Amino acid sequence: MPESATRGTVVVTGATGYLAGWVIVELLQRGYHVRATVRDLERAEPTRAAIVASTTGTLELVRADLLADGGWDDAVAGADAVLHTASPMPFDAKTDLITSAREGTRRVFDAAARNGVRRVVFTSSGATARPEDPAEVATEAMWSEPAGTVAHAYPDSKIYAERLAWGLADELGLRVTTVLPSFMQGPPVGAPERAGTIDVVRRLLNGALPALPHLGWNIVDVRDVARLHVLALENPASIGERYHGSGTFHWYRDVARILRTGLPEQTRKVPTRELPNFVVRLMALRNRQLAMIVGELGITRTVDNTKAHTQLAWTPRDAETTILDTARALIADGAGC
Repeated sequence: MPESATRGTVVVTGATGYLAGWVIVELLQRGYHVRATVRDLERAEPTRAAIVASTTGTLELVRADLLADGGWDDAVAGADAVLHTASPMPFDAKTDLITSAREGTRRVFDAAARNGVRRVVFTSSGATARPEDPAEVATEAMWSEPAGTVAHAYPDSKIYAERLAWGLADELGLRVTTVLPSFMQGPPVGAPERAGTIDVVRRLLNGALPALPHLGWNIVDVRDVARLHVLALENPASIGERYHGSGTFHWYRDVARILRTGLPEQTRKVPTRELPNFVVRLMALRNRQLAMIVGELGITRTVDNTKAHTQLAWTPRDAETTILDTARALIADGAGC
């Protein structure tokens, strides 16, 4: 990558996404010119304004849709690298997540290769490197098998997309790194397109949950995952490697306790009692997001992020800080009421 004061042009896909916003901020803070793709330029304006307000640098928005061919050559032409963070999310029942993720990955990678952009950092998911035995520690050497069920269409889409990314890297001669985030929390830059993972904290704050499911996650700060992408981009040793971007495991009850302790005046609606597993299973019949994780009831998972720490000097902040920052952002936005 260029080492001048302006460190070259990096394309970030899906600028209005939760992770992408912080990736853009991180790049701008480090002196890069950022060209970010969006599906709708007008709808993306609030995100652009929020990003520009939080840092300095040059941000250019261009229209390109993962589900359409047009715009991708213009988006990547003349760039030094692509950070492909965009991916279809499991909110629209009409979306074929697996096909969309694969087609979008191919469009981005093909456009990069056609335009001589060889460096790509790809956002995958911790779900792509998860052991079948929950007692086993997850490492980047593991490759998950797709579940093949409707409820698991989203993690399956990430598995298929990352497999395709590595295949295209060989086929097209691209220098690829993949980042595998776990459960991201943290304040959004502006308002992301969808609530996504921070809906866990939102639902606790606004009393939408009557009790706490026996579920948990490896919580990592979205800002730290963004930094991991840029650290990978800047380190040639990361080429051809996968990196877990994961934090420590916390149960729902842990998240609730952190909120009640850290923000006692604003968290009076946060429940204290736990929800029986059979109730969660019934709720999952009508909730697509819950259906994706109902199989994780009562399961603790451990993810080894040593590789990112030792090779890229990446250290995530503690989950308590992340959870409270998430809550403060939601409260300030009125979303936690």
